Amino acid sequence: MEKETNKLKGKSKEAEIKRINKELANIRSKFKGDKALDGYSKKKYVCKLLFIFLLGHDIDFGHMEAVNLLSSNKYTEKQIGYLFISVLVNSNSELIRLINNAIKNDLSSRNPTFMCLALHCIANVGSREMAEAFAGEIPRILVAGDTMDSVKQSAALCLLRLYKASPDLVLMGEWTSRVVHLLNDQHMGVVTAAISLITCLSSKNPDEFKTCVSLAVSRLSRIVSSASTDLQDYTYYFVPAPWLSCKLLRLLQCYPPPEDGAVKGRLVECLETILNKAQEPPKSKKVQHSNAKNAILFEAISLIIHYDSEPNLLVRACNQLGQFLQHRETNLRYLALESMCTLASSEFSHEAVKTHIETVINALKTERDVSVRQRAADLLYAMCDRSNAKQIVAEMLSYLETADYSIREEMVLKVAILAEKYAVDYSWYVDTILNLIRIAGDYVSEEVWYRVIQIVINRDDVQGYAAKTVFEALQAPACHENMVKVGGYILGEFGNLIAGDPRSSPLVQFNLLHSKFHLCSVPTRALLLSAYIKFINLFPETKATIQEVLRSDSQIRNSDVELQQRAVEYLKLSSIASTDVLATVLEEMPPFPERESSILAKLKKKKGPGAVSVELEDGKERGELNGGGDRGGDAAIAASNASTPSPSADLLGLRSAAPVSGATPSAGSLLVDVFSEAGPAATSAGVNDDGFLSALHAPEASDSPLVEGPGDSDSAPPTAASEDPAPPLPESDELLNKFVCKNNGVLFENQLLQIGIKSEYRQNLGRMYLFYGNKTSVQFVSFNTTVSCPGELQSQLNVQTKTVEPLVEGGAQVQQVINIECLTDFIDAPLLNIKFRYGGALQNISLKLPVTINKFFQPTEMAAADFFQRWKQLSQPQQEAQKIFKASHGMDTEVLKAKLLGLGTALLENVDPNPENYVCAGVIQTKAQQVGCLLRLEPNAQAQMYRLTLRSSKDTVSQRVCDLLAEQF
Repeated sequence: MEKETNKLKGKSKEAEIKRINKELANIRSKFKGDKALDGYSKKKYVCKLLFIFLLGHDIDFGHMEAVNLLSSNKYTEKQIGYLFISVLVNSNSELIRLINNAIKNDLSSRNPTFMCLALHCIANVGSREMAEAFAGEIPRILVAGDTMDSVKQSAALCLLRLYKASPDLVLMGEWTSRVVHLLNDQHMGVVTAAISLITCLSSKNPDEFKTCVSLAVSRLSRIVSSASTDLQDYTYYFVPAPWLSCKLLRLLQCYPPPEDGAVKGRLVECLETILNKAQEPPKSKKVQHSNAKNAILFEAISLIIHYDSEPNLLVRACNQLGQFLQHRETNLRYLALESMCTLASSEFSHEAVKTHIETVINALKTERDVSVRQRAADLLYAMCDRSNAKQIVAEMLSYLETADYSIREEMVLKVAILAEKYAVDYSWYVDTILNLIRIAGDYVSEEVWYRVIQIVINRDDVQGYAAKTVFEALQAPACHENMVKVGGYILGEFGNLIAGDPRSSPLVQFNLLHSKFHLCSVPTRALLLSAYIKFINLFPETKATIQEVLRSDSQIRNSDVELQQRAVEYLKLSSIASTDVLATVLEEMPPFPERESSILAKLKKKKGPGAVSVELEDGKERGELNGGGDRGGDAAIAASNASTPSPSADLLGLRSAAPVSGATPSAGSLLVDVFSEAGPAATSAGVNDDGFLSALHAPEASDSPLVEGPGDSDSAPPTAASEDPAPPLPESDELLNKFVCKNNGVLFENQLLQIGIKSEYRQNLGRMYLFYGNKTSVQFVSFNTTVSCPGELQSQLNVQTKTVEPLVEGGAQVQQVINIECLTDFIDAPLLNIKFRYGGALQNISLKLPVTINKFFQPTEMAAADFFQRWKQLSQPQQEAQKIFKASHGMDTEVLKAKLLGLGTALLENVDPNPENYVCAGVIQTKAQQVGCLLRLEPNAQAQMYRLTLRSSKDTVSQRVCDLLAEQF
């Protein structure tokens, strides 16, 4: 049949369908015929059905015949039966009980081949029903003394699959110690399978499995000290058991250094042996040999960095990585730079990292691969201290001139932070920032030039130098607007300090600034007008010239209200105020209070909460990063995770559809686009027209934690981090507003984590899929999410969450389903808290979930007469909310319509007498009541203004929907 199908593939789709239907009819007649089919015939026809399904055709029969094959004693027949079930049988099928009975029979048969087939089927299906039926049986098979090694391997991996799918059902309990002791098993395959299971279990319950540390060290020691011939069956290109070695080293990263001196000494000896072997000449020129060898080496270095307690090992690791910096293999150079960024934060290895500064600078200048250049820049940032700050800042400034546009903003922030942190004399700091504006002015954010103003105002010794330097910088023919801002502010405050030189007399200063006026934006012009009035106070001889400028039609009749008001008020102030009054009103700005660097706050916001913290006090040299963690400063991780994405960046593949401000496009995506039209395959079952979101009221819903409020922690799985949830991010409201008129997109992103969202709503029910993507190459451990409803929201929303996998591998993504029921109208949004450990440091992020009252709109079509009749009925003052506001975006007709439809209402055509206006109608569905809502949006394109009017049967709904929608235009 396959040959015939291949022939048909080249002809037409109709011919293929005709041939398939003919074959399906034949198979159906065979199954329904009076003559009983033998096992071979059943197997043949079931196999054909499976093949037809894989060609893309629906199969709606043959399931019972496949189940019958499970009772066969022939391997091939049983295998086809299990294969059919794994692919085609739904976990909700009526046949699931028969299938479970057949699996139980095979598990108790003691036939290793049949047991393995049954275990493979359980793992492939992996449903909650399977976990409920077999979660208690599989651990017994795994630890039984008479179980064959091949069955133990299958049992360990099957149990791992069930644990990942339903961790609440897989309870090890009495089996814990016996499962841990599988690390001592003689069969290496059993150990390899068991360690995957133990790593997953210990990441969630580290205390319960802490005895695995000594056994893992013992097993690692035996592998590392063995010759390649000792483990011949598990030697890969002269490297003994490389996969098992990497898994053992990864397991040890779930725990702190061993407390037992003997175990710790043995582990240190293993790590030293691995470092020594890295120095030995290769035993093969094959790339597979070097890959296996380097995989173990980098995993060992990760463990050394994780412990951060062995100075000798840290320095040796740094020296080993230093050798890779000039390796011909690009991937090795990249990994070496990335690991050295982390090493630079350790007090033991920081000096060793600094010895490679010239190599890193050379990489920054000569590397062809942009991601390697980015890692080199990050490493320079991480290794910077007072001894090399000027050299590193100079190199980073030089690199900025040719740097990729996607990383320039972050490079600017880092240069500004280093210049401020390590400034010995502030004249160098002023020179650096002005040079920064000259080289990359478009990427210098307000926080950068605000900060230089603060420092100049607070330090008397640098004010004259700053005024002279900025005056000289403004004389350049092409001058960036940020330079004009800094120049206007500093000359307005301290221009008198350089006015004694005829080359920078008051009128020269004024004419220089005013020559830039017509080229600037409105905010900069407003700043310059303030500088002009300051000049009148500093230099009375300029009064007539400046008043003439203020009196001109271009100022006093300016179309911009802000500029017109300033010109009128400043002109009047300069005309009627006495010299003393003018001096009082326009006196020099007082020093700013000492506070956190605004540049640092900007970098924190860009990188995510707790991502970077650099101390700017002179007494503290090393930075702190990723929340500080238990291991002290890790300043390099922030640098090593810059805005240029690694190959695992943009895990959700969303940027092409929904760009995020400040995000850079990824060269590729490791994962599928979860927001495709098909939706998440894993959760598509159970969401249909007949029973939308039935899981909210299904019996198993009680197994999911019901969110009661911030204090309800019973539902959260135990984690290594018991810290309180962080307060919501400052930008939480802004992120929430982005989702008022859309349901899909990237909710949050920093250098470590990307959170994507896809949601659907019907009547008063909603389902939200959250996708947590690990953008790094390092796993997240103790990954835990909680959703809370603060205050009154507990009685207004019913939120149920599914627990998420506590271990997120590097470059991987996990999904969480949240079911929402709207009980009554609400204003606040639920809070989402994410905690996990990355490189030993705790990450604690809180966001507002984009669940707003408009999500429960049911669109309502209405005729014009009905609309205005209902509009008049809702005429009480408390039923109406109105806002008049200036447009913050372009007034494009199609965009406006899309946003109004995205709100959830029906857009009513030909209803309003004015065709330029928009009217909408909808009903908000809650469990307690239905709230009718009418909307009218009146745009004024000439004035760039809107008037938005909402009327509903409930005043709180009118005001809330009005506030939400006003932010969209």
